[in-house]
Amino acid sequence: MNPRPWWAKLGRLGLILLATVYCLFPIYFMLVQSLKTAQEDIFGNPLIVLHPTLENFEELFERKGETRGFVGSVLRRSYPFLDWLENTLVVFAGTVSLTLVVSVAAAYALCRLFVPLYQVVNRLGLDDNLLALLLIYPTMALPFCIWILSAYFHNLSREIEEAALIEGASRATAFFRIILPMSRPVLVAAGIFTLGTIASDFMIASVFLLSPENQTIPAGLGTVEVALDELAAVAGINLLALPVLVISALFARGYVRGLTASMVEGS
Repeated sequence: MNPRPWWAKLGRLGLILLATVYCLFPIYFMLVQSLKTAQEDIFGNPLIVLHPTLENFEELFERKGETRGFVGSVLRRSYPFLDWLENTLVVFAGTVSLTLVVSVAAAYALCRLFVPLYQVVNRLGLDDNLLALLLIYPTMALPFCIWILSAYFHNLSREIEEAALIEGASRATAFFRIILPMSRPVLVAAGIFTLGTIASDFMIASVFLLSPENQTIPAGLGTVEVALDELAAVAGINLLALPVLVISALFARGYVRGLTASMVEGS
């Protein structure tokens, strides 16, 4: 078999580099914008920052009544970013946990689940309540999570469970002590998918959460006055993206292993 010519390898590397730059440029641009002062944002180069500052991040955590600085206190609005952060963490943790629990149960036993979204929220009186998102968000991620978990359980050898049952273990013991630990890579894949789904949602959170103190970061940043607080909004987006990026990077190998295991061998 003849080796590839040098120009083919160079072209392939060039395409990979181009795709990498295309994917990373929005992240770089948002980071640069969040580190600029208001003066540099108007008069400076849009692609670089000469005098980086953290004042935009600090502004998100300012208390009411503090002086804004360059724009002035007259035009300043106070944003309850700490409330948004707390609400977002509650929704993140609750949604991921609830989605994984229901996904495992549904994939292993029921394989189907339907939640009448709008009717449930209204009948339970959960308008402007974080519990509404904890009911809605899992339904967004459940189809994918149930699908990969069902594929994994289907491909997983039944002899593993049967061996445990022969040794005297109950089906529940076999599931929690053997099957579930073996499913760890698939659970990682399902969890990361769920996290990405809810972190990128703006519409549902903004519809069901109307009070500023109850909103998550995506919904809260949607209320920011961009004309006055553009840099602070970009800083908030970076703060939202950071934990998602870190978690995805830490579990990237497990994510790939989980998708592969669910589709190929179940192991």
